[in-house]
Amino acid sequence: MSHPTVAAVTARIAERSAVGRAAYLDRIRAASAQGPARGSLGCANLAHGVAACGPAEKLTLRAAVKPNIAIVSAYNDMLSAHQPFEAYPAILKRAIADAGGVAQFAGGVPAMCDGITQGRAGMELSLFSRDVIAMSTALALSHDMFDGALLLGVCDKIVPGLVIGALAFGHLPTILVPAGPMTSGLSNAEKSRVRQLHAEGKVGRDELLEAESASYHGPGTCTFYGTANSNQLLMEAMGLHLPAAAFVNPGTPLRTALTEEAGRRVLDLTRLGENYTPIGEVIDERAVVNGVVALLATGGSTNHTMHLVAIAAAAGITLRWDDFAELSAVVPSLTRIYPNGTADVNHFHAAGGTTYLISELLDAGLMHADARTVAGEMSAYRTEPALRDGGVVWQDGVADSLDKTVLRGVADPFAPDGGLRMLSGRLGRAVMKVSAVKAEHRVVTAPARVFDDQQEFLDAFQAGELFHDLVAVVRYQGPKANGMPELHKLTPALGVLQDRGHAVALVTDGRMSGASGKIPAAIHVTPEAADGGPLSRLRDGDLVTVDAETGALDVLADLDARTPEPREPNSPTGTGRELFAAFRAAIGPADQGATVFGMETAS
Repeated sequence: MSHPTVAAVTARIAERSAVGRAAYLDRIRAASAQGPARGSLGCANLAHGVAACGPAEKLTLRAAVKPNIAIVSAYNDMLSAHQPFEAYPAILKRAIADAGGVAQFAGGVPAMCDGITQGRAGMELSLFSRDVIAMSTALALSHDMFDGALLLGVCDKIVPGLVIGALAFGHLPTILVPAGPMTSGLSNAEKSRVRQLHAEGKVGRDELLEAESASYHGPGTCTFYGTANSNQLLMEAMGLHLPAAAFVNPGTPLRTALTEEAGRRVLDLTRLGENYTPIGEVIDERAVVNGVVALLATGGSTNHTMHLVAIAAAAGITLRWDDFAELSAVVPSLTRIYPNGTADVNHFHAAGGTTYLISELLDAGLMHADARTVAGEMSAYRTEPALRDGGVVWQDGVADSLDKTVLRGVADPFAPDGGLRMLSGRLGRAVMKVSAVKAEHRVVTAPARVFDDQQEFLDAFQAGELFHDLVAVVRYQGPKANGMPELHKLTPALGVLQDRGHAVALVTDGRMSGASGKIPAAIHVTPEAADGGPLSRLRDGDLVTVDAETGALDVLADLDARTPEPREPNSPTGTGRELFAAFRAAIGPADQGATVFGMETAS
């Protein structure tokens, strides 16, 4: 039985989404009823589609009696998390052929690394890349050749973009295929310590680079619990991964076996298989709520307060920040993974991982047990994979956490509520990740120091101007202003100020992903400054309150009597930014998913 709040929030989402969801389902069911689309292709069209296939595959695809699976990949070998995908298409094609199907590599999508672009001009393209990836996925699937899809992606904007694109083809069964995290290197806590020492000028670039390289050292995702690993956990909670597939390391026999199994499984989910399960029917109100609950229970990336909204909208569902807030009040915090603790995702996986986490949430009625998934019902996610006779079998997960400093059950949580807060007040609406913020730092009232970009703040810090209580306001960092970059370079300096005993908070219309760590940070402020939001009228010295306990984001000043300070027109150029002017003009606000697609489905 569902928890009363979970049931009420789900019902409210369904009610407000009724018109949009019905229209979406009508559209994808009409597409499904037509059968394999390649059956209606003209002879020249189909000949082009199979021209490069082998003789047997040509006959199979011409007859339309066996499923053809699209492989859409975000492979590149600069991005460590995606480097393992180089070998996946060949592995998947063999597995699918052996199981009686055909697979074609339908297309590649771009994959940016936020770790490389932090603090650089390229970061201003990062959020936009999600919608570019969605459009690229749609292009790959638009050839009317396919009965199902396998999406290869891991990192920040890539997974949401792949899912949004696939939902435009919601009649196609779809499985997300992960690559897994790199093995543990230098601990995240030690890496953070060296970063802060570098911010203070106590260690040089060589020492910092050595620490960073020891932390990010091989193929696979970074091991901290940022957006990439939040993506992986959410894909399991929402039923788009095979059970417990997320955090198996690359290059291991089990990782390869899980990849092969994804190929076999998607065949069974097609119209020509035994268990037709299109992605548009999997991603419903229950799946969306399951994703939000898993995010809250683990203190996952704040980026998902936008990505989940955009994913839901792509399926005709209206998800709002108020839904996050209401669920956060009843979902306990069950993990401590860096930056919310000292452990990394490998430690989380070893302690019981997603299998134990989902089992606990299901038992407490905090997740919908009847949600559809690529593995059947949610009960499948109580199991974990193992190798047996060269193949994958699923067995019961652990009955109790193997490390309660990392992972706990609902009866003994780290905190009684979720790791995210929604704030509102005279400065607008914002999101705060509190799972790494100590209780004594969650309420800050201090004079504002206002900056128009990240570098202005860092220059003031280096000049010694900020060693006092303050609320650092970094504005004109929203979607319309410059693409809403992540502002991770603020964290070490803010940490220094806090460690020296100052009351410190951050307010910004930009993003932090969760990298704000121990600093109370009201992020994603909407309306943004570039859209005339209250931050544009804030001045140095205004007394600002950031209160994670009451959810207040306020200022002791009459902002209505002010006009925004004059500033130069913002027309970013260089590093390709001039090509995205149309995105900056069209993008919606953070609380509606920060998308260019205009997919708000209900009033």
